[in-house]
Amino acid sequence: MNLLLDTHVLLWWASGSGLDDRAIGVISDPGNLVYVSAASIWEVSVKQALGKLSVDGDLDAMVADEFEPLDIGFVHARVAGELPAHHRDPFDRILIAQGKVDGLTILTRDREFSNYDVSLMQV
Repeated sequence: MNLLLDTHVLLWWASGSGLDDRAIGVISDPGNLVYVSAASIWEVSVKQALGKLSVDGDLDAMVADEFEPLDIGFVHARVAGELPAHHRDPFDRILIAQGKVDGLTILTRDREFSNYDVSLMQV
């Protein structure tokens, strides 16, 4: 299975708390490709700069060691802009677009994602 982590799922993975055993199993399954979007790194950086978030350790190194990077492309940006306005968060809209365009299952706890035609796994 090809998976895309929502930003909060990435942060819970990095902190070692907040995820149930099923989510941990899916993320750690070597048969799954697990992606982290550049949008998530961007979101974390913005929130850190605003003083709204603190992350222990080197998140970039952890992501590089454990996951596949997913850049934001023109098609992702266009699809994100064309999505219905169910969800206004631009970071989440990019993740939804990436899931749609690249055929990824998004691991999230955000119920708003279910308003879109994208593969989801609620965690």
